[in-house]
Formats: sequence, C-alpha cells, structure tokens
Amino acid sequence: MKSTTAGEAYARNPKNGPRHVTTRRAPMRAGLCAALGMVFVLHVVPAAAQTAWRPDKPVELVINTAPGSGPDKTGRLMQKIFQELKQPELPTIVVNKPGGGGAIAYAYLNQYAGNGHYLAVASKTLLTTHVMGRNPITYTDVTPIAHLIGEYIGIAVRADSPIRSGRDLIDRIRKDPNGYSFGIGSTLGNTNHQAVAGALKASGIDVRKLRNVVFNSGGQAITAMLGGHVDIVPVSIGSWLPHAKTGQVRIIAVSSAQRLPGTFADVPTWREQGVDTVVSNWRTVVGPKNLSAAQVAYWEGTIQRLMATPEWKKDAESTAAVSEFMGSAELRKYMESDYAQIKAFLLDLELIK
Repeated sequence: MKSTTAGEAYARNPKNGPRHVTTRRAPMRAGLCAALGMVFVLHVVPAAAQTAWRPDKPVELVINTAPGSGPDKTGRLMQKIFQELKQPELPTIVVNKPGGGGAIAYAYLNQYAGNGHYLAVASKTLLTTHVMGRNPITYTDVTPIAHLIGEYIGIAVRADSPIRSGRDLIDRIRKDPNGYSFGIGSTLGNTNHQAVAGALKASGIDVRKLRNVVFNSGGQAITAMLGGHVDIVPVSIGSWLPHAKTGQVRIIAVSSAQRLPGTFADVPTWREQGVDTVVSNWRTVVGPKNLSAAQVAYWEGTIQRLMATPEWKKDAESTAAVSEFMGSAELRKYMESDYAQIKAFLLDLELIK
C-alpha cells in the first residue's frame, strides 16, 4: 500500500493537512524544552549560589598594638605560616594601628565593612575597653572569625614568701585584706587583675579593700616583686618561664580550666583549690562588620589549617599558651559570655557605673 505524505493529504483534503500534525507536536516540544530548562536551572543555579569565596588581592592583617608586642608577634607568625601554606595565595601584609585601647585599629578595620581582605588580631581588650567606656567598638561591631589561643594568668610570689598556695592566699586575705600588696600591670580591671581579684571575690572577699599597686607593664610588676616591693603579681603565665626555671618565684595558682603542660604542670588551677574561676587573655581573629558567610567560612578553614602546623604548635608551647580553635558562631557566644562576666566584675570593683 502506497504511503501518503502530509502534503498529498493536505492537497486532497485541507482538513487532513500539516495543520493537524503541527498542533499536536508543538505543545509536546514546548513541554520538553520547558522540562529540560527546569533541569538546567535546578542543576546550575545552586552551583552558582554555592561558589566559594577566596581573596583576589593582598590581605591586610591589622594589629592594635605596636611592633614587638604579643599580638604583633602572633600576627607576624600568622603572616609567615600563610606564606608557607600559600593560603591565601596572595600576600598578607601586617599593619600596626596602635592607640586608643584598640579603638584606632578597629575603626580602621570597619572602614572596609563587608570586605574579606581585612582581618585583625584581637584580644580581650576588645571587650574590656568597651565595658570601661574607652572604646566605642566591641565584638558586636566586628565579625568574629576564629579563636586562636588562650593566654592564662599565673599568680606568683617570691620563692621566700610565706604564702604557699592560692588557698593559703585566700585564707590570709580573708583575715587581713590590707596585709599584702598586689602588683598589677598595667591597669585595674584588666585580665591580670581579674585573674586574682576574681578568685578572691568568688571566695567572699571584698576586693575593693585590696592593696593594689599599678605598674606600666607586667614586666615592671615582676621586677618590683623580685625586689620585695610588692607581694603578689598576676601576669600571663609565659612571663614566668625564666623566673620559674631559676627558682626565684613560686607560682601559687593558674587561671586555666585544666593544668598546663610542660614547665607549669605542677601548678594547680584555681578550680583545684576550690575556686571556680577561669580567666584567659585570649587572642582571636576578627573581620570588619558585615562579612558574608562564604568569607567567614574561607577564613575559618584557613586559620584551622594554620593552627594545625607544627610551627604554630611549637610557638604556642614556647610561650605556655594554649592553642584553642573555635569557629565564628561559637566564638561569638564565648565573647558574649565573657563580656557579661567582665561587666559584672568591673561593677563590683566600682570601676564602672
């Protein structure tokens, strides 16, 4: 039987022409195209939305203290390890912006809101100076990115002091709040002061009655104690390393949650001596306000890799610091809790209203 083409059918009877074939197949083609388009959208749009961010120009690492300070050394170590890891792939530049208790550095940082090419090494002063009204910027005005280290405070006396332990100090101060002097570097209410006065306060002692002598630095306070001018000095535990090795001092307590390894393994914590006090002069990395989730994720991962390097771990060990990674969300909660504790402490000292 001879087949009939659509054209021949149309010539014999227009009702049977291509018109009928077209009206059936066009919707099918349109539907197929639409379906394929939807598949394309479903596969392509999420991939575009999830594109990872990475620096495309040099990164500035802002330090709120002068060259040679603790935060500056941390920043320059980070710069060195970033270069060795080639992460970020472009150079990292350390920029010192000292002054104003950090106010100058953080104001500079926030000129670049939303820009992931600017970071800062922050310490607990980001909270303390705001509570005390010395800096308008605090943790809620920047983007917390990652916690780096905890520098815990060692409370020490001279080796020939009659004070044998943290518990002994508490008992003596309870009997005579003015009987012993404390050397504080470099301002009342700071982390050093919190580490000893906080433990005494938790033991029911009125810390406003303590005899405090304020020095320009922790080093000056140590020198005064070794010279017999003050009785007790609280400073970052790493500052006691050379004096502990020579036997010049007795460290009676450390403000960490657990005992520290190495040289200070025999030093009991406040908690071990019956006082639930933990104080850390921590260091973190923050960015300017309004960083995106992708920018934060990039820096969280990069900093975590940095902290896993032998060079980072060796440096932390050499200063008796504790390397403690904490991501952005957890760090923000930690800062919020620490801020509340600092505020309560300074209110009790009547250093703020």
